[in-house]
Amino acid sequence: MKHLAYFLLMLSTFFMAFSVPATAQTSAPTPAEIIKGLPQSIFLWPDGAPGALGNAEADKPRLYPFVPQTKSTTTAVLVIPGGGYAHVAIGHEGFQYARWLNAQGVTAFVLDYRVSPYRYPVEIQDGMRAMRYVRAHAADYGIDANRIGVWGSSAGGHLASTLGVHGNDAASLPEKSDAVDQKDARPNFMILSYPVIDMQGAISHIGSMKNLLGETPDPQLQQKFSNQLGVSAQTPMTFLFATTGDATVPVENSLDFYRALERAHVPAELHIYDYANHGCGLCGSIPELATWPELLRNWLLHEGWLPKDAPPLPPAATSYPAWPAGLEGPGKVE
Repeated sequence: MKHLAYFLLMLSTFFMAFSVPATAQTSAPTPAEIIKGLPQSIFLWPDGAPGALGNAEADKPRLYPFVPQTKSTTTAVLVIPGGGYAHVAIGHEGFQYARWLNAQGVTAFVLDYRVSPYRYPVEIQDGMRAMRYVRAHAADYGIDANRIGVWGSSAGGHLASTLGVHGNDAASLPEKSDAVDQKDARPNFMILSYPVIDMQGAISHIGSMKNLLGETPDPQLQQKFSNQLGVSAQTPMTFLFATTGDATVPVENSLDFYRALERAHVPAELHIYDYANHGCGLCGSIPELATWPELLRNWLLHEGWLPKDAPPLPPAATSYPAWPAGLEGPGKVE
């Protein structure tokens, strides 16, 4: 009996040595490896974007379609990185999110959109066009046009929540519109990571507000794009993640948006960590925050956006650079 117990102990130790817990950290690829593995980007307006200030890379908003080798679902997610409407943190809040989704069999589209010196309505039009493009081409990617979510971080969370709150009324159509622009710009669900929500009060992120609306913003636009004020029963269900001590975007942005969702009887889930951070993405390098992607996965499972037999949660990983060196695009960090 003693020998059997010893054998079982050794067997258990052997398997534990070769198991990788969900919070174990894996190293991030180099910028060259990130770029090499990217899908071919798609220009949102192949013949030139409306309101373009030129014809350089900075003037050409684009999507990167990440299609998993094996899909677990017809759900897809439009990923909108943050960057204060000054740049696009496409690495850790874009490509890394997309690969996290792909690992679980979910199709993702990462948006590289125009930022300052561009002003409203350009950024909003880029976001609307991206959602409409994904819907217009749903059949091409084997996804369901009625199962498209949006995942935005920081200022990308503001753009994402603008799509969710205002839908087709977020901004006017460009002068030259086409069949893509006839699709619905409102997502079916939202994921908001430490989002910017307010554009007029003490809790607003001043940089995002000025980069989007200008140095002397129109008060009516400030009110409209304080998205907590526009929540209605038509706003899609939402998952929110933030930290209490966020020194960049006050946690009240997430709290106020959640309260507005609750009052409108919109299904919502909010996770606030007693920690001080902004912009960590999946936060794999921060043990105190690295559990939040599992909470997101549980929500996606619970709401039916991810099937019960989806591939397992990927292990935590160190964050990608905000902008991989060598990549060109409108959101390039100078």
